[in-house]
Amino acid sequence: MPLTPCRLGVNVDHVATLRQARRAVYPDPVTAASLAELGGAEQITVHLRLDRRHISDRDLQILRQTVQTPLNLEMAVEEEMLRIATEVRPDTATLVPERPGEVTTEGGLDVVAAEARVREAVSRLAEAGIFPSIFIDADPAQIEAAVRAGARQVEIHTGPYSSARSEEERQAHLARIREAARLARQAGLRVAGGHGLNYVNVIPVASTPEIEELNIGHAIVARAVLVGMERAVREMVDLIARARA
Repeated sequence: MPLTPCRLGVNVDHVATLRQARRAVYPDPVTAASLAELGGAEQITVHLRLDRRHISDRDLQILRQTVQTPLNLEMAVEEEMLRIATEVRPDTATLVPERPGEVTTEGGLDVVAAEARVREAVSRLAEAGIFPSIFIDADPAQIEAAVRAGARQVEIHTGPYSSARSEEERQAHLARIREAARLARQAGLRVAGGHGLNYVNVIPVASTPEIEELNIGHAIVARAVLVGMERAVREMVDLIARARA
């Protein structure tokens, strides 16, 4: 019996990374988002970092005005970001850890260690009409803390699975992802996944019944350099659909 659909959120951060490499005005992540939607993306995701290394405030504002699908803002649990989110009002805000100098997000948000702070942020987002999500590791303790903090969704960090060096290691991480997804759903949360997923490794994660959304950026943007954004997105949509069939 086919599983319920799993939607694809396309992260266009790395289109902005390419733009910033030359401090140019192109390629435009806003244009890339429109092409991603034409290719079948059901959500556009961006991470507005504190150092603005790729996505800019202007990008976010224009995306809010132009995207036809839900807009998911990844953001640190910082006052500046909370102020911007409540002003721009993306459909979803995903709270993520952010460390100076990191190349990419290195792990899930430690909700257990910062529960009161996260709870306050989630409350402010919800009061502004923004769907609150938290990016966490595949850890039951983090799921329980996310529930206590008032999250409506958790996005499970798939990075360790994606970077596994052996099949045995990969299967162990996949098992943890699937167990975390099951526990989160049982707790009443919506479940997403993301980080490091690509055209080779996405199907086992996408076939996890409880996962309703995958956010993928680097692999799609890298593929788009070669074949175009619409085709790159369509190929990923097709893989996810195959996994749910």
